[in-house]
Amino acid sequence: MATSLDSALIEFLRHLREVRQVSPHTLRAYERDLMGLLATLHEEAEQPRPQEVRTVRLRLHLGVLSDRGLGPTTMARHLSSIRSFFRWMEQRGFIDANPAAGLRGPRRRRRLPRYLEEAEVETLLATPRQDDPEGLRDQSILEVLYSTGCRVSELVALDEHHLDMRRGLVLLQGKGQKERYGMLGAPALQAIRDYMSSKSLRRLDRTPLFLNRLGTRLTDRSVRRILNRCLLRAGIERECSPHTFRHSFATHLLRRGADLRTVQELLGHASLGSTQIYTHVSLEHLRKLYQQAHPLA
Repeated sequence: MATSLDSALIEFLRHLREVRQVSPHTLRAYERDLMGLLATLHEEAEQPRPQEVRTVRLRLHLGVLSDRGLGPTTMARHLSSIRSFFRWMEQRGFIDANPAAGLRGPRRRRRLPRYLEEAEVETLLATPRQDDPEGLRDQSILEVLYSTGCRVSELVALDEHHLDMRRGLVLLQGKGQKERYGMLGAPALQAIRDYMSSKSLRRLDRTPLFLNRLGTRLTDRSVRRILNRCLLRAGIERECSPHTFRHSFATHLLRRGADLRTVQELLGHASLGSTQIYTHVSLEHLRKLYQQAHPLA
């Protein structure tokens, strides 16, 4: 039984890492947010106990964060971290009543996701050079991102044994270690074959799929640098990240008639609500076409 908030936080972070198996990025966010809360609570008591925390103190902490100029999205993340922590403590019996249960956060305005048009994707996919190993790797990376709609974290975690080249599938490990299959189209399959042949000739490590110049697993930051280099060559000046490929994947599928449930499965979203944002993107596209084509628009 935890006797202080500090020890409770240590156990909570261990629970996130070992039981819920959240990503390292998510774990760091939880730790950073909750360490900030504990620093605030330590100003009142040297060793604050879970039972001593009151709702008004949590509201004051959120107010301080808001005064620092944190945006609605960041504030919502802090609130989510606090709620999760105190809900977990209530479930474990560390507290009798949850002081975070009544907290309300700022309303977030949902922004439409940025995406590339189909012609821009085609231009970008034609950018990597085909006469050197790095170009073959970069081509394969872009093709897999667009063909599967995977997250960049899922991409860099791929091993060669995750590929099923015969059936055109790749096993993706999403948030919370949830697995799903991504679809590999003909261009993606060919790009992977060319890249893997290059790896084989150079006798590189056959476990991680994508390698850097040192022959070790590629990082998400490296993928962003590769994409930026390709964007520069393609002459695409607007902001674009690996996640933009994911948005483009979903938007293009819906435009071409895919149903929302299918897109949800392919993206690995836990709820349909997360996928519904793309219907607004498609409606915006239809509105523009209507305004261009209808004589009285």
